[in-house]
Amino acid sequence: MCTSRFRPVFAAAAALLVLVPGRGRAQDHPIAIVMHGGAGTILRANMTPALEARYRARMTEALEASPLFNAGKGAVFTADGHNELDAAIMDGATLNAGGVAAVEHIAHPIRLARLVMDSSRHVLLMGSGAEEFALEHGMRLVPHSYFFTQERWDQLQKALRDEREEGALGDTAGRRGSGGGRGASAGSEAGAPSHFGTVGCAALDRYGHLAAGTSTGGLTAKRYGRVGDSPLIGAGTYANDSTVAESGTGIGEDYMRMDLTKEVSDLIAYGGWPLRKAADYEVNQKLVRLYGKNTGGLIALDRQGYIDTSGRLVVKIYADEE
Repeated sequence: MCTSRFRPVFAAAAALLVLVPGRGRAQDHPIAIVMHGGAGTILRANMTPALEARYRARMTEALEASPLFNAGKGAVFTADGHNELDAAIMDGATLNAGGVAAVEHIAHPIRLARLVMDSSRHVLLMGSGAEEFALEHGMRLVPHSYFFTQERWDQLQKALRDEREEGALGDTAGRRGSGGGRGASAGSEAGAPSHFGTVGCAALDRYGHLAAGTSTGGLTAKRYGRVGDSPLIGAGTYANDSTVAESGTGIGEDYMRMDLTKEVSDLIAYGGWPLRKAADYEVNQKLVRLYGKNTGGLIALDRQGYIDTSGRLVVKIYADEE
């Protein structure tokens, strides 16, 4: 993994991040877990102390159960007032993977993605078919009301008003969708960042194996059953023991066009690039050059892990944090 200075990996857009390094028995491989809470430039001047404290606290919990993030409960709304969620997981040791897209009744989509990986011969299931598979394997469906939060509903209303005022309908609503990023801000509170919320994780276990997972509610006011990069292996999620585990966050269409996480892996595998150089090139040079600043970020972890035997936990929000 890159060292404790994460800015070269993220610099296109600062991201909420939690790092949990540690070590098992003396003979075990060092372990590491890196998590992000989405992309979006976050300035101290725009965050109240209370809101900052909430984000730091929530990043240490299971993110799909926190309405502060755009995954699971608290996911953003589509243009017609529903929640459509995407997720993927990949095992770097076997290259097995599972993903779900546009599910509306799954409380924790990443769990269903894991079930797809472990218990089906497919990689990606979507919509009602994915939910039928969930029922067949004992998962409980939840009503639409489970995902509702007033803040996300208010964001949708604002996005629709903005589109009407701009005369934007359908695809003309802007390539990047309403609210920017993968979902608008985490709430209507003063100081809330303008866009972020997708959650993701890259992990290295004590056997030296890598894995990655990403979960999202997509874009506020998205239309037509839109699916982003999060559930697509090689776009928003990728893991390979020989190279890297990655989870991206930003504008899904950009990641799909670039096949971004697979390209980072390929630079390492075929170009012999170190992880930091490969991730920096894909995010800070290609992504920014093609689509502009503040369009996304990436967490990436290789088999070197983060060598710290203390098992300390670090949460970072701002780009200038060491």
